[in-house]
Amino acid sequence: MNDASLRARLVDAAHSLFDRRLTHGRTGNLSIRTGDRILVTPTGCSLGALTASELSVIALDGSHLEGAPPSKEAFLHAAVLRARPQDTAVVHTHSAHSAAVSCLADVDEHDVLPPLTAYYAMRVGTLPLLPFHAPGDPNLGPLAEETARTHRALLLRNHGPVVAGADLAAAMDALEELEETARLHLLLHGHRTAPLTPAQAAALRKG
Repeated sequence: MNDASLRARLVDAAHSLFDRRLTHGRTGNLSIRTGDRILVTPTGCSLGALTASELSVIALDGSHLEGAPPSKEAFLHAAVLRARPQDTAVVHTHSAHSAAVSCLADVDEHDVLPPLTAYYAMRVGTLPLLPFHAPGDPNLGPLAEETARTHRALLLRNHGPVVAGADLAAAMDALEELEETARLHLLLHGHRTAPLTPAQAAALRKG
């Protein structure tokens, strides 16, 4: 896929996230890896108004190569993509239900959400909660890189989800599944639930 097509795909995804209120204001960022370069959304932009010419290009080490200044969280995209050579895209949002779950006390930090649905088990799997870092804090990079080696999705404490995928469509699908499961989890608060068993979830992840 050529550069223009990748840029158009990234812009379309950004607009879709914004239009469906999976991100708001000037929050959220997306990236696509092509070879040893990463196309990423710029700093200080609204995903709803993003244009292809505004996109930034960084290297796998996170250094800025060309275009507008990258998102201050571009290092996070680079870290996840270094850890996951099988994946080419990362989506990070502040989507409301996932962000709400990231603020809950007394959660299992190794796996924040129960596998309430089959599609969550297939598209997300387990969801570790990473400790709070201020947005743009590069100290999060090594921890995110280490955790992403074995998890396609991360939840940042008091912040929001970071999801990788084989391509941008897969990353978007997983992000949306995570957000819907977070919404279900909050809706079911106080009710007895029957999530998938560990064996059922494991079988789905292998499928």
